[in-house]
Amino acid sequence: MSLIPHIAKRIRQLRLRHQMTQEEFAQVAGFSFKFYQQLESGKKKQMWLETVERLAVAYGLDPWQLLAPQMPVDTKLARDAAASRVHNKLRKRQ
Repeated sequence: MSLIPHIAKRIRQLRLRHQMTQEEFAQVAGFSFKFYQQLESGKKKQMWLETVERLAVAYGLDPWQLLAPQMPVDTKLARDAAASRVHNKLRKRQ
């Protein structure tokens, strides 16, 4: 059984919960935008434990919480990301 689809779905759900773009979350987690896109889309066929740890830490979680069947309730971003072009455009409209 591969955990890749589970992780991909979970990190997308968490990112949307925090109302972030992929670009913004990649910055918070310390990944390149393209690498994060591949993780979230499930295109990566393998994932290092270090990658899972970095994803979890970015949400203030332990790795087991990211992998657990139930969605973690309390998540908090490890640090703020600079607003992406998407959020900058939204702010200008308001």
